[in-house]
Amino acid sequence: MAQSPIGEVSWERMIRAVERVRERMLRATAALDKAGIAYAVVGGNAVAAQVSRIDEGAVRNTQDVDVLIRRTDLDAVTAALAPAGFVWRHVAGMDMFLDGPQAKARDAVHVVYAGEKVRAEYVLPAPDVSESETTPVGRVLTLEALVRMKLTSYRRKDQVHLLDIIGVGLIDASWCQRLPAELAARLQELLADPDG
Repeated sequence: MAQSPIGEVSWERMIRAVERVRERMLRATAALDKAGIAYAVVGGNAVAAQVSRIDEGAVRNTQDVDVLIRRTDLDAVTAALAPAGFVWRHVAGMDMFLDGPQAKARDAVHVVYAGEKVRAEYVLPAPDVSESETTPVGRVLTLEALVRMKLTSYRRKDQVHLLDIIGVGLIDASWCQRLPAELAARLQELLADPDG
């Protein structure tokens, strides 16, 4: 396989990449708010929003936008996001809204369905959109619901996100009492060895 040419390191490109994700999220949330559709920002942007409450220097950038919606609202969401330039696609078993017809899956708003398991083997389904709060960036999942989602998925990036939340003191061992046993064990594992 031929290697792609490597360009120069560019602060401008790094900044632009972060700004594009931020702009995509704000454009999508503004369109959903305008249409009066219930939603919540989840994933890395929700983690960043929660972590920023304590320490903006601990905020980690993310490469995409994840939004929690109710499946029954998909048609309304599609109609609301289209004027903002988003194009609905179903790719690899996932619904998403590409940021324009030529965009890649990375340049999209990815959909998570409220009250449904993202994967059959997950302990818990995704929370409902009602477990959210209004913020300057739109509706964001509450910390408790976000922690449950991240402990349920528990992929490497979810573990890193949880470590960010732990690192700024938003959660600690007392949270284990609020969680189902399997999720509590995962949190205890991260708390016991935060450096991996």
